[in-house]
Amino acid sequence: MNYIEIEELLKVGAHFGHPTRKWNPKFSPYIATKKNGVHIIDLNETNRCLNLAIQELTKIVIANGNVLFVGTKKQAKDVVQQAADRCGMYYIVERWLGGTLTNFGTIKRSIRRLFLLDKESSDLYTNLTKKEQHMLNREKLKLADLHRGIKDMKHLPAALFFVDGNHERIAISEAKTLGIPVFGIVDSNTDPTTIDFPIPANDDSLKTIKLLLDFVSNRIIEVLGGNAQSDEKDVSSSANDKNKEVVIEGK
Repeated sequence: MNYIEIEELLKVGAHFGHPTRKWNPKFSPYIATKKNGVHIIDLNETNRCLNLAIQELTKIVIANGNVLFVGTKKQAKDVVQQAADRCGMYYIVERWLGGTLTNFGTIKRSIRRLFLLDKESSDLYTNLTKKEQHMLNREKLKLADLHRGIKDMKHLPAALFFVDGNHERIAISEAKTLGIPVFGIVDSNTDPTTIDFPIPANDDSLKTIKLLLDFVSNRIIEVLGGNAQSDEKDVSSSANDKNKEVVIEGK
C-alpha cells in the first residue's frame, strides 16, 4: 500500500481544515474533530484516499494515459509545475481558459498559432512595421504564458489532477462533462462528492501541497520506469502557512 507517514502529514499541517463556519457538510466523512473553531481533517482518511487515487492513476499511466495537473492558485503554481515537469506530464498554472477541454479544438488552433509565432523565419514577420512586430511579439508572449504547460498536448488528457476543488471548479466541470476521471486535493470547504478521487487535506498549505504532489509524481515516475527522487530542497511556506493555527480565521 502506498502511504505517507502520519507524522509527515502532521508536520506540514495537512490536518488543518477551514473554520467550522466555512465547512461543506458533505465533507463530514473526512473530519476527525474540531479544535478552536477549526475542523481537523482525519489523516487516516487522507492516506486511504491517496492510496485509492494512486492505484487508479497507476492504471491510467500504465495504459499510456497522460495526466493534466491544474493549480492556478498562488500557493500551488510553482509546486504543480515542478511536479508535472518531474514526471513528464502536462500542467496549467496560469488562468484556466474556459473550453480548454470541452473546446479542445480551439485550444489546439491557438497552440498552432503559438508555434507559428515562435518561428522567426515565418512569413508572418515579412514586411512588417515595428508596431506590427511589437504586436505579434506581445501575442506570442501571451500565448506562450497561457499554453506553456500544454503546448505539446496533442490529445485530451486521460486524467485531471487539481489543487483546490473550489478554485478549479471550471476545470473539474469540463473534465466531468467529458468523462475524464478527476483527482485532487480537497479541503473542508469543498464538496468531495463531485470528485472521483478526492484527497482530503489542507489545500492552502504550500508544504502540504508539495508533499502530496511529490508523492504522486514519484509514483508516476516509478510506473514509467524511472527513478523517483524526492526533492530535498526546503520549500519555504507563505506567511499564512507559517502558523495556520493562529491565522486560520483569515483562511
